[in-house]
Amino acid sequence: MELLSGNEAIAQGAWEAGCRIGVAYPGTPSTETLETFAKMDGVYAEWCVNEKVAVEVGVGASAAGARVLSTMKHVGVNVAADPLFTAAYTGVGGGYVVLAADDPGMYSSQNEQDSHYYAAAAHIPMMDPADSAEALAFTRTAFDLSERFDVPFFIRSSVRVSHTKTPVERGPRTEHELKPYESNPAKWVMMPAFAKPRRKVQLERIEQLSKWAETCEFNRVERKGAAVGVVCAGAAYQHVVEALPDASVFKLGVTYPLPAQALRKFAAGVDALYVVEEGSTYLTDAVRALGVRVADFPCGLPRDGELTPGLIRTAFGQEAPAHAQAPADVPGRPPALCAGCPHRLVFKELSRIKAVVTGDIGCYTLGALPPLSAMDTCIDMGASVSMSHGFELAWAGTEHRPVVAVIGDSTFAHSGLSALISTVYNKGAGTVCVLDNRTTAMTGRQGNPFNGETLQHRPSRELDLESVLHAIGVPDVRTVDPNDMKAVRLALREATRSDELSVIVFRSPCVLIDRIRKPAYAVADTCTACGVCTTLGCPAIAKTEDGHAVIDGGMCIGCGQCEQYCAFKSIVSTAKEGE
Repeated sequence: MELLSGNEAIAQGAWEAGCRIGVAYPGTPSTETLETFAKMDGVYAEWCVNEKVAVEVGVGASAAGARVLSTMKHVGVNVAADPLFTAAYTGVGGGYVVLAADDPGMYSSQNEQDSHYYAAAAHIPMMDPADSAEALAFTRTAFDLSERFDVPFFIRSSVRVSHTKTPVERGPRTEHELKPYESNPAKWVMMPAFAKPRRKVQLERIEQLSKWAETCEFNRVERKGAAVGVVCAGAAYQHVVEALPDASVFKLGVTYPLPAQALRKFAAGVDALYVVEEGSTYLTDAVRALGVRVADFPCGLPRDGELTPGLIRTAFGQEAPAHAQAPADVPGRPPALCAGCPHRLVFKELSRIKAVVTGDIGCYTLGALPPLSAMDTCIDMGASVSMSHGFELAWAGTEHRPVVAVIGDSTFAHSGLSALISTVYNKGAGTVCVLDNRTTAMTGRQGNPFNGETLQHRPSRELDLESVLHAIGVPDVRTVDPNDMKAVRLALREATRSDELSVIVFRSPCVLIDRIRKPAYAVADTCTACGVCTTLGCPAIAKTEDGHAVIDGGMCIGCGQCEQYCAFKSIVSTAKEGE
C-alpha cells in the first residue's frame, strides 16, 4: 500500500488497464493526472492546444483500436462538449475514458460547475470515486466497460479527490493489443443518414447501462439506522459518513445512469431520505424524477462551495464539530504576481493609461487585483480577444478609453488564435497583448506550441508567434521586452493610438523557469515615501509605518523593475562595485 492522490491513482488505473495514449490540456485540478501517466512505461502522452482537440485526438486513437485517456477540468468539458456529444453516438474502438475534474469552491476556476449534467445530456456513463483507491479501481474498470458498452466513460473527480492522498495498492499492467480496424462509415461518419440509426443504438445502450447500474459493484448500500437515509457520491460521501455516523447511506459509484430500482428500495427502508451533493441539485432532481420523495434539510445545505462534515451536521440541525478558530490577527495573504514577474510592468502601464482591459485565463489574471487593478473582464479561455473586438464594435465612432486585450501564450494557442482570426477577418481594430512567458505557468509550467516543449520531452517544433500573426494578416506586430518600462510604455502608447489592429508580443520567461536570482535591490535613505514603487504590487516591496518603502532581500530576485519607477533614484542594487 502507498499514498497516491486521486489524480495519480487515475493515471495508475489507466496504465494498469493497458491504456496506450493520454491526451489533455492542463487545467487544475486535473493536470497532474496526465503528467503522472506520461512518466509510465509503454505509453504516449501529449498536451494538445485545447480540450476539444484532445478529445478529437482521443476519439481518433480509440477508433484506431487503442485504449485512450483524456483529462480536463470542468470548464474544459465545455470546450470538449462538441466532439463528446457525438462520440456518444459513434461509440469507441479501444476503450476511451475521460476525466472531468470539478472544482467546487472555485479554488482555481472562474465558475462552479457540475459535470454530472454533461453525462446526462450526452448520455455518457459517469463514475464518481470517493478516494484514491476507488479512483484507481473505477478507472481501470471503465476501460473494460467502455469497450463492453461501446461508449466513452466519464470519471468525475473533484478537487478534494484529485489532490488528497489516500492508501492505494498498485497492480500490474494488463496489455491490450490494438483492436483491428475496419472501415465502417455507418459507425464513424455522423452525417444524418448514419447518425439517425446510431441514435437508436444510443437509446438501446442507455437501457443496457441502466440495467447494469442496478447491480454495479460500485454502487453500495451501508445500512445503519432507519431514521435517516442519505444518497451521495464522490467526496461528499466521505463528509457524510463522518458527519452522520448513524445514517444509512446509499453511496453511488455510478452517477449516470442511476440505479432506479435500487434507489427506490433504499428509500422505502428509511423514514426520511436526503441527498447530499456539492454545488448543484443534479442528484436531488434525478432522484426525485424516479418518484422518490427527497426530504428538505431542516436547516438548509449551502448551494455553493465545498461541503464539510460541519456544514452537513449543521444542515441536519446538529452541533458542528468542535474545532479551533483561526486566529483573528493573522494578516491576509492575497494572491499576487511573483516577484520579478514579467507581466507586472505591462499591467502597471495599462493602469497608467486607464485602459479597458479585457483579460483572460492564466496567472496574469492576478493583474485584476490591487494595487495594479488593471483588468476589467475575464470570462473564459480566449475571450479577451473576442471581447475586445466587441467593445470596439459597441464604441465605434465615439471617444473612449483605450481597449486592450491581454492573453498568455498558451491561452492564445488554446483559443485566442481563432478569436484573433475572426477579428482580422472582420477588419477589427484595437490592441492585443500576448504575454509570452515561454510556458503555461498557472498550471505548473507545462509546454505549449509557442515554446515547443512537449509533455514527454520529445523532439518538437516551436511555432513562431510573430510569423503566425503576420500570416493571418495582423497589420501591426511588434515584440517588446516587458521588463523594460520605457519600451512597454512606448509600445502601448503607439498601439492604442493607432487606427489599425495591433498585437504586441511581450516576451520574457516566467521567473520560475530558470529561477535566476540577481543581487537584490534595497531602498536608500533618500526615499521620499512617495509610494510609487508599492503600486507595482511586488510581494518583495512593503511600507514601513512612516510610509517609506522597504525591500525584502530574501524575496527580491533583482529584476530591477522597481528601480525604473523610482524618480528619486532611491532604489539601488546591492551588487558590489565591479560585479
